[in-house]
Amino acid sequence: MAKEKYTNWFKGLQDNICAALENADGKAKFEEDLWERPGGGGGRTRIMRNGQVIEKGGVNFSSVFGRTPQALQDKMGFPPSDFYATGVSIVLHPANPMVPIIHMNVRYFELSTGTAWFGGGIDLTPIYIVPQQAQFFHEQLKQVCDQHHTDYYTEFKQWADNYFYIPHRNETRGVGGIFFDRLQATDDISLEDRFAFVQSVGNAFAPIYTYLIGENRNKSFDEKHKEWQRVRRGRYVEFNLVYDKGTKFGLETSGRIESILMSLPAHASWVYNYQAQPGSEEEKTMNLLKKDIDWVQ
Repeated sequence: MAKEKYTNWFKGLQDNICAALENADGKAKFEEDLWERPGGGGGRTRIMRNGQVIEKGGVNFSSVFGRTPQALQDKMGFPPSDFYATGVSIVLHPANPMVPIIHMNVRYFELSTGTAWFGGGIDLTPIYIVPQQAQFFHEQLKQVCDQHHTDYYTEFKQWADNYFYIPHRNETRGVGGIFFDRLQATDDISLEDRFAFVQSVGNAFAPIYTYLIGENRNKSFDEKHKEWQRVRRGRYVEFNLVYDKGTKFGLETSGRIESILMSLPAHASWVYNYQAQPGSEEEKTMNLLKKDIDWVQ
């Protein structure tokens, strides 16, 4: 069955990414926590803590099924049905403020009615934005997209700009990336074509992020940089708890709360009316937290 093939591939992706991150970190190892969902299915939560690079991070695999919750039926317009969902979700919070936060999610969802699709995304949240590194990140994603469809990068980059956005702050979460959802089969694109694209996105994660780790892990920092990191992490928390659809889906389907909230950093701050100093690196980063920046020149 197709869903079994997709599920097994996501399991392998989790294994491969965990191995690459352990090698890049050089100290910490992932702790695995197996869990079961009362309504059906379960997952493998893998957490890394107190590494040389990663202060807290998770690479999670899940495969859940059951009766489609009424809340999702109402919200998404689904008919009464059973659902199946599987995928990998990643959030990594580095210790060094010069190493960016990264997130990726790739997933498959189907209903017993026959509807099926893929979704996901990958985005980068630097504490201090380095334009050359933002350009590298987007160039890598564009290469992945262009292998599958000439419209993918432009469409999914815009989708990410709109999705990874904090309206009450009027700022983007970071430098964006790509985001896509409900990629179904069409007359021109098969579901297997969609899967091939998702595979390419998943396989691009480790090379991209380990490169960025190497570029930044040895940069020096002081307490002022750590304060700014905690402030930026606070904004990350705001987005994940208020707007993130994956978090909401996990909560609405009785997901495991520890796995759902693994995306939150160990330490964050909410400084009242924080104002970056004029001309500072912090202000430069704030000025780049905008939609519609063309990072690929």
